Amino acid sequence: MDKALQTMIDNLPEKTGKSLDQWHKLLSQTKLAKHGEIVKFLKSEHGVTHGFANTISALFLKKSETPIDLVAAQYISKQDLLPIFQTIDKYIKSLGTDVTVSPKKNSVSYIRTHQFALVQPSTKTRIDVGLKIKDVDPQGKLESSGPFGSMCSHRIQINDKKDFDEEVKKWITTAYNNSK
Repeated sequence: MDKALQTMIDNLPEKTGKSLDQWHKLLSQTKLAKHGEIVKFLKSEHGVTHGFANTISALFLKKSETPIDLVAAQYISKQDLLPIFQTIDKYIKSLGTDVTVSPKKNSVSYIRTHQFALVQPSTKTRIDVGLKIKDVDPQGKLESSGPFGSMCSHRIQINDKKDFDEEVKKWITTAYNNSK
C-alpha cells in the first residue's frame, strides 16, 4: 500500500470519527454500490470531506470486489499456522474496539491511530509479529525488526501456539497502548 494512502487510513478515526473498518460496516448496511453514490452519501449524511469520502468509497468497493479471503490465502500452504494466527488475531482485537484490521496479500496490519502490529506467516513453520514500539531495545522474545524494516521497530517469532505467551501479549499491548 502506498504511504500516502496508509496515512489517510491512519488518520480516518481522528478526521472522520470512524476507522476504515467502521466505515465499511456502515456502508455494508446500505444498498449503495456506485462510487459517486457512496461519496455523496458520506459527504451529505456524515460530513466527511471529499478526499476522505473518495478514499473510503474506493477501498470499500475494492474490498467488496475481492473474491478471495486474503487471510485464508496467506495460509493455504501453511494450514498448521492458521490456529496460531487466529489466537494472535483474537488477542489483538480484544485490546479495544478501536482496532482496525487490514488484511493484505502477505500480512495483516492492526491499526489504531497508526499501525501498531503486523502479523505474517513468514515461513511454513513460523509467524512473525511485527510491532512498533519506540525507545525499547530488543530483549527476551522482542527482536530487532528484521525483514519488516521501517514498517515495524521490532518483531517476535512464533513457531508454536505455546510461544504466544504472556511476554508476547505484554509487547503487543505495549505497542497498542503507544499507538494512540
